[in-house]
Parts: sequence; C-alpha cells; structure tokens
Amino acid sequence: MKLKCLPEDFEVEELAEIPLADGPFAVYRLTKQSIGTPEAITSIQRRWKLLRRQISYGGLKDKHAVTRQWVTIHRGPKRDLTQDRIALEYQGQSTQPFGPQDIAGNRFRIVIRDLTDEAARQILARTQQVASVGVPNYFDDQRFGSLGVSGEFIARPWCAGDYERALWLALAEPNVHDRLADRDEKRIIRDTWNNWPACKAALPKCSRRSIITYLLDHPTDFRRAFALLPVEMRSLYLSAFQSDLWNQCLASWLRTQVADEHLFEMEFGTGRFPFLNELRGDVPEELSTRQLPLPSARLHLEDDPLGPLYEAVLAKQGLTLRELRVKYPRDSFFSKGERAAVLKVNLSTAQVGEDDQYPGRRRVTLQFSLPRGAYATIIIKRLTGEIE
Repeated sequence: MKLKCLPEDFEVEELAEIPLADGPFAVYRLTKQSIGTPEAITSIQRRWKLLRRQISYGGLKDKHAVTRQWVTIHRGPKRDLTQDRIALEYQGQSTQPFGPQDIAGNRFRIVIRDLTDEAARQILARTQQVASVGVPNYFDDQRFGSLGVSGEFIARPWCAGDYERALWLALAEPNVHDRLADRDEKRIIRDTWNNWPACKAALPKCSRRSIITYLLDHPTDFRRAFALLPVEMRSLYLSAFQSDLWNQCLASWLRTQVADEHLFEMEFGTGRFPFLNELRGDVPEELSTRQLPLPSARLHLEDDPLGPLYEAVLAKQGLTLRELRVKYPRDSFFSKGERAAVLKVNLSTAQVGEDDQYPGRRRVTLQFSLPRGAYATIIIKRLTGEIE
C-alpha cells in the first residue's frame, strides 16, 4: 500500500464562506503543490514585498499534496500571482482578515495505490463500517512534530516548573524531523550543556545561539532562557502536549462506553489507541453526540464523571488537572474548548480501479469532507490498518 505517490493523489480544499464587500483586505484563493503553507506565504511576501503581518490564513495545509486555501492580505494587490508551485487568485475584498475560526471544514480526494484485490476489497468494506459507527476524532501524528526521541513532551516539565529540562528538550534533544544543521547544533549543545562559554564558541550563528548567549551571563536562569524561545514555538509545545492528553482521555472514555469486543487498537502518535469495530444494532447516541473538553487547569470537573478519567490520564504524567497550566511566561496558554469524540464520515466516493503507477495492482480513490480540526489521515489509518 502506498500513499502520496503523486502530489495529486492527496488533494485538500479548504471550505469557508467569505462575504465579499468593500474593505481593506484583499481575498485570494491559494493553490499550491509540493510546498508547505508557511513556505508559500513567505514566497508571496517576498514577491510582493509585503510585511508578514499583512498576510492572514486559516490553516497549515499538507506539503506533499495539492491544496487550496483562503488567504487575505491587508491592502494587498488586486491581481493574481503565479509562480513555481503557487497560484494566487484574487477574489475580491473583505472587511475582515481570514483566520482559523473562519474555516468550516476541508474536502479531501485521496488515492491509495499499490493494493492487491483483497486489500482494495477490505478498504471498501471498511467504508461501510466507518459510515455506520464513525471514527474516533484523534489528533494525528502531524500534531506531534515537536516530540523528540525520548517521547517526552516539552510542555510537561514546563508545566511542572522544571525549566532546565524543558529547555534541554527544546534545544538539545534529537528529533527525527531535524535537518542536518539542526542535528549538528543540537549535538554541540548536548555535549557542552552547562559549559556555556564552550557551547557559544562551538555553535554557528543560529537562533539557539542567542539563548546560549543569555545563559553565558545568567548560567542558571533557565526560566528566563526558556521564555526567549519564540512564542510560536512555545505555543506548538503546549498544543502537542494538550492534544496527546486529549487523545489519551478519548481512548479511556471509549473504553468505558464500548465493550472490548467492539474495539481494536492501532499504533500511532504516542502509543496504541482504540478504534471502533462493527457494532451490533444502533450506534449509541453518546458516541455520535459527545464533546470532550480539551484538558487544562481551567476545567472544573469536580462533579463530572469525566473528572476521575482526566485525572487518571494526567497522573501518568506526574501532574494534576490543576497543574496543567503555564506559570511563566504568561504569553502562552493551553487552548480552551471542546472537540467531538467521534466523527461521522460521509464518504461521497469510494472507487476501485486499475493502478496506472503500479501495473497489475489496484488503487482506491476516496472523497470525503471533514469538519475543521479533523484529520483525514486518521480516516485513512482506520480504512487501511492491518489490511492483508
């Protein structure tokens, strides 16, 4: 089985209603291929000589795909822009910038290749199960890119007040996503940790070096040094930790709602998580309607049956729900809100055909829409996991 053999094998279209009217924000439809959203935005910024704060968009779309999304530019040019891997189409004007809150959902077209006849048949059969019982709405692996080889989230010691450990994880721990330059810089920092003169002398000019310079003058002030990390990065650390905790809470909740014989486990993210198998009779309403809150100290679950469940998940991290907060710096915080426990997926297309890239093999083409924040890759995992 193979995914994303070609960029057009994974297409994503952002769904939103943007009222066009007289206003200072130019509205564009951005189509990109084989380039990430931040890189595409940087390319537009440089081409039109814009300030970064002029540009707004809703979500980060996959790099290895063909994607379409909305972008607004304050006082932006009223024209199109076409360059390598990017097409920006002017749509009109708006009174407001576009942001994540404006996304209604995403529409996907995904091609799964290099399948046997039996594997293709199993995927089609599972589409019926997905339609009837749904899929747990887990955050998927893309959310956990900041997680290093130890499997320890940077935000865990941060919440516990262990700023040295949090800083070490952020600056020094190897990560499978590291570029060559990052690997070299992190190795230097690991080898010279707490020997800040040697560390600064060995490091090339980079963003990490400015933090080492601060530690050279304040060798034990890890609290302030951690705050020198970009706020965008610190927000990602919190998001990754909170997302994994929510996944763990969802997994525990599912096990209280569904008998073991109707669950099966698959590995992704930080462990093995239960998925729904075929259920007999009607799907319990609780599965299709339940919203689970994102864990944080702002939750008050003292009289809620979810309270013990959430506390048990936090206890595995050496924390309580009340401790799941950031004491310093106060420019970063855990998100507040709820997330659907189970997704009902309407697969509008599920077709089997000959694979033009792998002669003699089959391909399956899927089309479906998901609400904002849901991961298409979780649907693919459910449909393809453990196929024969």
